[in-house]
Amino acid sequence: MRDSDKDYRVVVGMATCGIAAGARPVLNRLVEETSKNNYSCVVTQTGCIGLCVYEPIVEVFDKDGNKATYVHVDPEKAAVILRRHIGNGEIVEEYTIDSMKK
Repeated sequence: MRDSDKDYRVVVGMATCGIAAGARPVLNRLVEETSKNNYSCVVTQTGCIGLCVYEPIVEVFDKDGNKATYVHVDPEKAAVILRRHIGNGEIVEEYTIDSMKK
């Protein structure tokens, strides 16, 4: 992860496919909840992640570079991801791309 005093980097796919699928409200919720709850993360956006069928996509990176990829994220799921993953260090398995492959 880039130099930061935060424990996590939360990245939202904001290409056309992500925006069309509802990524903007997800990004807004992540920013609001992070500020309100003082989570140790930086929320940022990126272009195409390459998995359009799974949009909106949120990737969470820790300081060691480990990544969890969350798919079909809506604003409510975004709040849960922050609370459980960022707040408690628990990957929300049921929202990950791996859960879609089972």
